[in-house]
Amino acid sequence: MLKKRYAEEAERISGLELGRDADLKHPVFGDGNPDKPLIMFVGEAPGKDEAASGRPFVGKAGKQLDAMLALAGIDRSKVFVTNSVKYRPTKVADRRVSNRTPMPSEVKDGLALLRFEIETVCPSVIATLGNVPLSAVRMLSDTEGEKLNVGMAHGMPTVIVVGGRLIHLFPLYHPASAIYNRELKPVLEQDLIRLGDFARSL
Repeated sequence: MLKKRYAEEAERISGLELGRDADLKHPVFGDGNPDKPLIMFVGEAPGKDEAASGRPFVGKAGKQLDAMLALAGIDRSKVFVTNSVKYRPTKVADRRVSNRTPMPSEVKDGLALLRFEIETVCPSVIATLGNVPLSAVRMLSDTEGEKLNVGMAHGMPTVIVVGGRLIHLFPLYHPASAIYNRELKPVLEQDLIRLGDFARSL
Protein backbone atom coordinates (compact mmCIF):
# COMPACT_ATOMS: atom_id res chain seq x y z
CA MET A 1 0.00 0.00 0.00
CA LEU A 2 2.78 2.43 0.88
CA LYS A 3 4.69 1.70 -2.31
CA LYS A 4 1.69 2.49 -4.50
CA ARG A 5 0.87 5.66 -2.54
CA TYR A 6 4.47 6.83 -2.75
CA ALA A 7 4.47 6.34 -6.53
CA GLU A 8 1.33 8.45 -6.80
CA GLU A 9 2.87 11.15 -4.61
CA ALA A 10 6.09 11.18 -6.63
CA GLU A 11 4.06 11.88 -9.75
CA ARG A 12 2.10 14.65 -8.00
CA ILE A 13 5.25 16.29 -6.64
CA SER A 14 6.89 16.26 -10.07
CA GLY A 15 4.03 18.40 -11.34
CA LEU A 16 4.34 21.09 -8.68
CA GLU A 17 5.58 24.51 -9.75
CA LEU A 18 7.88 25.79 -7.07
CA GLY A 19 10.65 27.15 -9.27
CA ARG A 20 14.18 26.83 -7.97
CA ASP A 21 13.33 26.79 -4.28
CA ALA A 22 12.80 23.03 -4.02
CA ASP A 23 14.19 19.81 -5.46
CA LEU A 24 11.06 18.21 -6.89
CA LYS A 25 12.89 15.65 -9.03
CA HIS A 26 14.14 13.59 -6.10
CA PRO A 27 11.32 12.99 -3.59
CA VAL A 28 12.17 11.05 -0.44
CA PHE A 29 9.60 8.83 1.25
CA GLY A 30 9.40 6.85 4.47
CA ASP A 31 11.72 3.94 5.19
CA GLY A 32 12.12 1.28 7.85
CA ASN A 33 9.80 -1.14 9.59
CA PRO A 34 6.30 -0.56 8.14
CA ASP A 35 4.53 -3.10 10.36
CA LYS A 36 3.56 -1.50 13.68
CA PRO A 37 7.04 -0.21 14.57
CA LEU A 38 7.87 0.72 18.12
CA ILE A 39 8.66 4.30 17.07
CA MET A 40 7.93 6.41 14.01
CA PHE A 41 10.36 9.33 13.70
CA VAL A 42 9.08 12.34 11.78
CA GLY A 43 11.57 14.96 10.64
CA GLU A 44 11.21 18.23 8.72
CA ALA A 45 12.27 17.46 5.15
CA PRO A 46 15.04 15.69 3.23
CA GLY A 47 18.44 17.28 2.81
CA LYS A 48 21.01 16.99 0.04
CA ASP A 49 22.17 13.48 0.95
CA GLU A 50 18.61 12.22 1.27
CA ALA A 51 17.57 13.68 -2.10
CA ALA A 52 20.61 12.05 -3.72
CA SER A 53 19.93 8.61 -2.22
CA GLY A 54 16.13 8.64 -2.18
CA ARG A 55 16.09 7.54 1.47
CA PRO A 56 15.43 9.54 4.64
CA PHE A 57 18.05 10.04 7.34
CA VAL A 58 21.23 9.01 5.53
CA GLY A 59 24.64 10.64 5.53
CA LYS A 60 25.13 13.04 8.43
CA ALA A 61 21.45 12.87 9.38
CA GLY A 62 21.68 9.07 9.38
CA LYS A 63 24.63 9.13 11.76
CA GLN A 64 22.68 11.47 14.02
CA LEU A 65 19.69 9.12 13.99
CA ASP A 66 21.90 6.11 14.73
CA ALA A 67 23.41 7.96 17.70
CA MET A 68 19.93 8.90 18.92
CA LEU A 69 18.74 5.30 18.67
CA ALA A 70 21.83 4.10 20.54
CA LEU A 71 21.05 6.49 23.40
CA ALA A 72 17.43 5.34 23.43
CA GLY A 73 18.50 1.70 23.32
CA ILE A 74 16.30 1.06 20.26
CA ASP A 75 17.36 -0.97 17.23
CA ARG A 76 16.81 0.76 13.87
CA SER A 77 14.91 -2.32 12.66
CA LYS A 78 12.17 -1.39 15.12
CA VAL A 79 11.56 2.11 13.76
CA PHE A 80 10.05 3.79 10.71
CA VAL A 81 11.42 7.16 9.61
CA THR A 82 9.83 9.80 7.42
CA ASN A 83 9.51 13.57 6.99
CA SER A 84 6.70 16.11 7.06
CA VAL A 85 7.69 17.33 3.58
CA LYS A 86 8.83 14.69 1.11
CA TYR A 87 11.11 16.81 -1.07
CA ARG A 88 14.11 19.03 -0.31
CA PRO A 89 13.23 22.70 0.23
CA THR A 90 16.15 24.80 -1.01
CA LYS A 91 17.42 28.34 -1.18
CA VAL A 92 20.16 29.89 -3.29
CA ALA A 93 22.66 32.36 -1.85
CA ASP A 94 26.01 33.30 -3.38
CA ARG A 95 25.36 30.66 -6.04
CA ARG A 96 25.21 27.98 -3.37
CA VAL A 97 22.15 25.77 -2.94
CA SER A 98 21.33 24.95 0.68
CA ASN A 99 18.47 23.61 2.74
CA ARG A 100 15.74 25.81 4.16
CA THR A 101 12.89 25.32 6.61
CA PRO A 102 9.69 24.17 4.86
CA MET A 103 7.03 26.83 4.44
CA PRO A 104 3.69 26.30 6.21
CA SER A 105 2.02 25.79 2.82
CA GLU A 106 4.50 23.00 2.00
CA VAL A 107 3.85 21.30 5.35
CA LYS A 108 0.09 21.56 4.86
CA ASP A 109 0.43 20.14 1.35
CA GLY A 110 2.14 17.04 2.76
CA LEU A 111 -0.38 16.31 5.53
CA ALA A 112 -2.48 13.85 3.53
CA LEU A 113 0.49 11.57 2.88
CA LEU A 114 1.75 11.88 6.45
CA ARG A 115 -1.69 10.85 7.71
CA PHE A 116 -1.68 7.89 5.31
CA GLU A 117 1.75 6.82 6.60
CA ILE A 118 0.65 7.02 10.24
CA GLU A 119 -2.60 5.12 9.63
CA THR A 120 -0.85 2.46 7.52
CA VAL A 121 2.23 1.94 9.67
CA CYS A 122 0.38 2.13 13.03
CA PRO A 123 3.33 3.10 15.26
CA SER A 124 3.16 2.85 19.05
CA VAL A 125 4.99 6.16 19.44
CA ILE A 126 5.53 9.09 17.09
CA ALA A 127 8.72 10.99 17.92
CA THR A 128 8.84 14.38 16.20
CA LEU A 129 12.20 16.06 15.54
CA GLY A 130 11.70 19.81 15.91
CA ASN A 131 8.84 22.27 15.63
CA VAL A 132 7.86 21.63 11.99
CA PRO A 133 6.98 17.93 12.41
CA LEU A 134 5.47 18.58 15.84
CA SER A 135 3.10 21.08 14.27
CA ALA A 136 2.34 18.75 11.35
CA VAL A 137 1.45 15.77 13.52
CA ARG A 138 -0.66 17.87 15.85
CA MET A 139 -2.58 19.21 12.83
CA LEU A 140 -3.51 15.61 12.05
CA SER A 141 -4.76 14.91 15.55
CA ASP A 142 -8.51 14.52 16.01
CA THR A 143 -8.19 16.01 19.49
CA GLU A 144 -7.99 19.71 20.19
CA GLY A 145 -5.20 21.02 22.37
CA GLU A 146 -3.22 24.10 23.20
CA LYS A 147 -0.59 25.24 20.75
CA LEU A 148 2.79 23.76 21.64
CA ASN A 149 6.36 24.21 20.55
CA VAL A 150 9.21 21.81 21.15
CA GLY A 151 10.67 24.01 23.89
CA MET A 152 7.50 23.54 25.92
CA ALA A 153 6.78 19.91 25.06
CA HIS A 154 10.10 18.10 24.57
CA GLY A 155 10.52 14.85 26.43
CA MET A 156 6.92 14.75 27.61
CA PRO A 157 4.69 12.13 25.95
CA THR A 158 1.06 12.95 25.28
CA VAL A 159 -1.76 10.98 23.70
CA ILE A 160 -3.23 12.09 20.40
CA VAL A 161 -5.88 10.53 18.18
CA VAL A 162 -5.16 10.08 14.46
CA GLY A 163 -7.77 8.32 12.36
CA GLY A 164 -9.60 7.20 15.47
CA ARG A 165 -6.51 5.49 16.93
CA LEU A 166 -4.68 6.49 20.09
CA ILE A 167 -1.00 7.20 19.54
CA HIS A 168 1.67 8.45 21.93
CA LEU A 169 3.34 11.65 20.72
CA PHE A 170 6.87 12.24 22.01
CA PRO A 171 8.36 15.61 20.90
CA LEU A 172 12.13 15.94 20.62
CA TYR A 173 14.46 18.74 19.64
CA HIS A 174 15.85 18.45 16.13
CA PRO A 175 19.27 16.77 16.47
CA ALA A 176 20.94 19.64 14.59
CA SER A 177 19.79 22.04 17.32
CA ALA A 178 22.34 20.53 19.70
CA ILE A 179 25.09 21.44 17.23
CA TYR A 180 24.10 25.10 17.11
CA ASN A 181 23.25 25.32 20.82
CA ARG A 182 25.54 23.11 22.91
CA GLU A 183 23.36 23.62 25.98
CA LEU A 184 20.65 21.55 24.30
CA LYS A 185 22.87 18.46 23.91
CA PRO A 186 22.36 17.07 27.44
CA VAL A 187 18.65 17.93 27.21
CA LEU A 188 18.27 15.98 23.97
CA GLU A 189 20.29 13.07 25.35
CA GLN A 190 18.11 12.85 28.45
CA ASP A 191 14.97 13.03 26.33
CA LEU A 192 16.22 10.16 24.17
CA ILE A 193 16.88 7.96 27.17
CA ARG A 194 13.38 8.81 28.38
CA LEU A 195 11.97 7.98 24.94
CA GLY A 196 13.54 4.54 24.96
CA ASP A 197 12.29 3.77 28.47
CA PHE A 198 8.81 5.02 27.58
CA ALA A 199 8.54 3.08 24.30
CA ARG A 200 9.64 -0.17 25.95
CA SER A 201 7.10 0.30 28.74
CA LEU A 202 4.13 0.22 26.35
